Amino acid sequence: MSPPLIVNASGCLDALTAPDVARQLDAFVTKTVTPLPREGNAPVRIAETDVGMLNSIGLANPGIERFLADSLPKLAELGLPIWVSVGGFTAGDYAELCARLDGCAEVAAVELNVSCPNVESPAEATEEIVAAARASTSKQLCAKLSPSVPDVASLAVAAAAAGADGLSLVNTMRGLALDERTLAPTLSTRSGGLSGPALRPIALAAVYACHQATTLPIVGMGGIETGRHALELIAAGASAVAPGTVLFADPGAPARIRAELEAEAAALGFGGPLAARGAAHLIGLQSVAN
Repeated sequence: MSPPLIVNASGCLDALTAPDVARQLDAFVTKTVTPLPREGNAPVRIAETDVGMLNSIGLANPGIERFLADSLPKLAELGLPIWVSVGGFTAGDYAELCARLDGCAEVAAVELNVSCPNVESPAEATEEIVAAARASTSKQLCAKLSPSVPDVASLAVAAAAAGADGLSLVNTMRGLALDERTLAPTLSTRSGGLSGPALRPIALAAVYACHQATTLPIVGMGGIETGRHALELIAAGASAVAPGTVLFADPGAPARIRAELEAEAAALGFGGPLAARGAAHLIGLQSVAN
């Protein structure tokens, strides 16, 4: 799997309402699609914090039938490779979704969302889901993993063994925010997924660990706001990066981050951003040796 350099984090961009933003990307990743339509959680579903954003959308989506009939043909008009994020509650759900997408020429890859912050993702479940998906499609499969586990590298190894072609690291972590006046939880579900700047060191650690544990290409995400942030994820082992929360505030972020990434790589003497892939591992070894 050779991921494009800059994609979006799933759920952080509606390409049909903001096509100009989407076209700054090298590929577009859809919001997670499930077998049946889901209304999602009741409001309030999004809340800002001083270290990022909390969300508890609840996988709201039109379901695979309407996605294939209505959304996918419109997304194809963007002229970008389309990665479809899929989610479910059993391995069979993922297999069904992958089978439905297998014959769609518009779909370049499938991202398996096995990392909802409200669902446990042990290695056994990850391997079962990826294996079921692999048996149902010839599409490129990218497993999106959760950082909310003791050993994310073990999930990466399980995903690789089951046939994943790549990894997306990381999804959100569970967080809670309280209303400053009432001290009540701000979200209707109390807790939700935390994204934004607070997630960046966690994403770096996950990418670093999974790069050591597998040879799979990695899409790094979590708190990317600048080209320097993107370069650090690449140095940790990512082959591509995915801005997410920043897209809500800065529609020009993908183009800006791309330019900053090129400049940051050049300033450090690399021939291009991907020439820095894994540099943190090599420099770390040199430091230990010295």
